[in-house]
Amino acid sequence: MGVIAEIRKKQTIQKLFLYFMMYAVLGWCYEVVLETFIYRWGFSNRGVLFGPYCPVYGVGALTFLLLFGRLMKKKEPPLLNIVKPVIIFAGCMAAATLIELAASYILEAATGAWPWQTYARYKYNYEARIALSTSLRFGLGGTIFMYIVQPFYEWLLSKPGRRTLNYIALTVAVIVAADCIYTFILK
Repeated sequence: MGVIAEIRKKQTIQKLFLYFMMYAVLGWCYEVVLETFIYRWGFSNRGVLFGPYCPVYGVGALTFLLLFGRLMKKKEPPLLNIVKPVIIFAGCMAAATLIELAASYILEAATGAWPWQTYARYKYNYEARIALSTSLRFGLGGTIFMYIVQPFYEWLLSKPGRRTLNYIALTVAVIVAADCIYTFILK
């Protein structure tokens, strides 16, 4: 592998990490706004870590990028552009629901519970782990993510130079590592 290819590979991994963190923070903000202002339950830290991020949203975003990134770039045939939003919606809905289900089992094994046990109140739910209404929101959110938010994040990360991006990624990685140590070891 050439030097240029190696640099591009590192930059891709670095950008994926930053996308992961940006979506984890955006997901935390979504959860807090939903609970504080929409449901009026009051503020609570919706993440499993101390900092303002929900890693499950980063996992979901990267999954959407890996599953549907190439599809989003396709322009041909014209019929594809008509059905593409439906495919993206259904695919994001299914992928996010499976991720949420898996996350509930992982969190239960690690902590004894999962934060969204309130799904038991929803009419269509499975073991209070997943629910139809949230799955539909995931589909809508994933579609908005693929068509609006991700292009904006790509534009945003194209602005800093390689060295600046290195510093940003390293700083974020150190903060998250310190948070993990604090949350899982020291706390």
